[in-house]
Amino acid sequence: MNKIVVFCGSSLGFNPIYKEAAIALGNYFAQNKIGLVYGGGKIGMMGVLASTILAQKGEVIGVIPKLLEKEEVLHTGVEEMIVCKTMSERKVIMSKLVEGYITLPGGFGTLDELFEALTLAQLHIEQKPIGLLNINGFFDAILLQLDKMVEEGYVKQDNRNLLIVETSVPELMKKMHQYTAPKKSHVIQKVVS
Repeated sequence: MNKIVVFCGSSLGFNPIYKEAAIALGNYFAQNKIGLVYGGGKIGMMGVLASTILAQKGEVIGVIPKLLEKEEVLHTGVEEMIVCKTMSERKVIMSKLVEGYITLPGGFGTLDELFEALTLAQLHIEQKPIGLLNINGFFDAILLQLDKMVEEGYVKQDNRNLLIVETSVPELMKKMHQYTAPKKSHVIQKVVS
């Protein structure tokens, strides 16, 4: 994979373990020549991740909506910064630039981006690996909710399996590199009129 988008928070959270995870992922990207596409901010998890890669002369592309340009404090060290109109446009641009997705801890925006990527994969619009770095059990409750959605018949197990979950950067990257997208089902559905 040449470029991966990372969804993560514009805050660092309260536990330094999350910042350490962003640094570990940034180091992995820089050492393995993987370009980062991210939200364009210089604060929080986003800023730590980008700055870690930039310090090692790695590739970083920021994509930020005009309305967040000042609020998220644009990372001035990023040479390639794409300023777009809306949050929706941001996700489309990011998707076109990358071969995979990784999610680190974050808030509503981070979850929105993760679930849009999963939805695109479920619909076979995209065939890219979607990784979740579950540091310190941060995403445990969400993973339980996904399992409940399978149990109650709202998500197919095959679609639940689209999400690659690991607790360490090397293991997550190994699984993402080995990922093969599921084949689209050729089941023909009869339309009832």
